[in-house]
Amino acid sequence: MNTHTSTGMEDANVLIIGGLGFIGSNLAHRLVALGAHVVIFDACLDPYGWNYANIKEIERDVEVIVADTRDFEAVKTQVTDKDYIFNFAAQVSHSLSMERPFMDIDINCRGNMNVLEACRRLNDDAVILFAGTRSESGDAQYLPVDEHHPDNPSDIYSINKLAAEKYHLMYTHVYGMPTSIIRVGNTYGPRHQMKHGQYGVLNYFIRRAMLDEPIMIYGDGQQIREYCYVDDVCDAFLLSAQTPKSIGEYFVIGSGEPVKFIDMANQVISAVGKGSLQHTPYPEGREKIDVQKYYVANDKITEYLGWHPTITLKEGLEKTVAFYQNRLMEYI
Repeated sequence: MNTHTSTGMEDANVLIIGGLGFIGSNLAHRLVALGAHVVIFDACLDPYGWNYANIKEIERDVEVIVADTRDFEAVKTQVTDKDYIFNFAAQVSHSLSMERPFMDIDINCRGNMNVLEACRRLNDDAVILFAGTRSESGDAQYLPVDEHHPDNPSDIYSINKLAAEKYHLMYTHVYGMPTSIIRVGNTYGPRHQMKHGQYGVLNYFIRRAMLDEPIMIYGDGQQIREYCYVDDVCDAFLLSAQTPKSIGEYFVIGSGEPVKFIDMANQVISAVGKGSLQHTPYPEGREKIDVQKYYVANDKITEYLGWHPTITLKEGLEKTVAFYQNRLMEYI
């Protein structure tokens, strides 16, 4: 664990938007353990990974509001008394954004604008932590990618996430509202949806291996990625929330462990103890929006927040597989 993530949250009023989802629910567990008062706000839309099983150990310690960020009145009622707002709500599928672009604009632009406007009008002191995405950068022009890398997103989801990120930073610049952005990508670990591979493919691969179904690899599997364990990602958000220096900044984060896609799949099979690989051609249109090589430099977030990844892919896979071995039926 990184330093000083265990302080400063006792008795804090915290809103987690998208809190029944993967990162949001893991963060809720952490915040409850730290003594925060946690309200979870989630639209419970499929196929985005919300799951009441994600909070079953803490369900008596949190309040759950089923509502949508596209509903401005619902957002207004929840932001008024909050010290911290962690904003994970999103339409997160790259391919679905191409099929249903107006829905993506509605959730990823309008929904986030509702959060910002509600805070501006009713609680402009709330510290807002927004989850961006590594795909805002598009194809890497150099590696590792850092905060100076140009943004050239290659699908509608990534364009709208970039717009939402810019909204947040503008509200800091113009209105003085405290916002901070962490661009996450390829996060994995307990409580991630496993029903499909639209996003979070590593956890989906774990499902297929555990059910002894073949893992499908598009093309030759030589794409390079890094996979960040969810506890490390939660550390980054907690540190950013508690570090004034992070206000008005955005950070890219990664595991520091680039790996070929096919090697990741083989590590999944090794961790699960069964499974097989099957190569298949890309679906139509998928290769055009698939970034081939991507990993980041953590220098800025380490300098500003003292954050660095602590969990290796091997360790993270072991922890993730152990979680699902006990609770697989709640997630498939």
